[in-house]
Amino acid sequence: MIGLLGKKTGMTRIFDENGNIIPVSIIEAGPCPVTQIKSKEKDGYDAIQVGFDERRLKSTNKPLRGHLDKSKISPTRILAEFRNFDKKDLSPGSTLKVDLFGEGDTINVQGISKGKGFQGVVKRHGFGGGSVTHGQSDRLRAPGSIGASSYPSRVFKGQKMAGRMGGAIVTVRNLKVIKVEKETNLIYVKGAIPGHINGYVKLIKK
Repeated sequence: MIGLLGKKTGMTRIFDENGNIIPVSIIEAGPCPVTQIKSKEKDGYDAIQVGFDERRLKSTNKPLRGHLDKSKISPTRILAEFRNFDKKDLSPGSTLKVDLFGEGDTINVQGISKGKGFQGVVKRHGFGGGSVTHGQSDRLRAPGSIGASSYPSRVFKGQKMAGRMGGAIVTVRNLKVIKVEKETNLIYVKGAIPGHINGYVKLIKK
């Protein structure tokens, strides 16, 4: 599984050779230093750990600083693992760049969705709301009945109700890579990706 860490920089549109508009998300992907290589014999599974986006040394706690010092890498803001990565030419301290991806590749993008705060069932779950006729003047965005009176006389676990919305890990699958700029470490993917601008994302090549 080939992957990189990146940062969402925004959205724009580009035109193909026929003049058709293609909406794209722009991601600053890498460079990502390899901070650790895990093996089945030592760690129980094969994976590589990479970092992204440098952080100040004074803002880094001692355990993380010691972990990165083993690979002689500057402190990074985030770490992530990619399993079953072809690591024959990699070692701690190696750098992965955006050239892992090419135009036409299909990737999955994983990030944390925008937090919407506490929301009702209409916005959170797409409920239709109640009727405003027959004297129901305050039930337009209400959830309606959430249980039953005689049986089971309780609310089922997992019942869709109002609550905190967003701020969850979301994976958007099968996004097409439209353009790769190796000089600026930018990758353009068709469609929208989760998260706010400058939010961190994980790019996984299928």
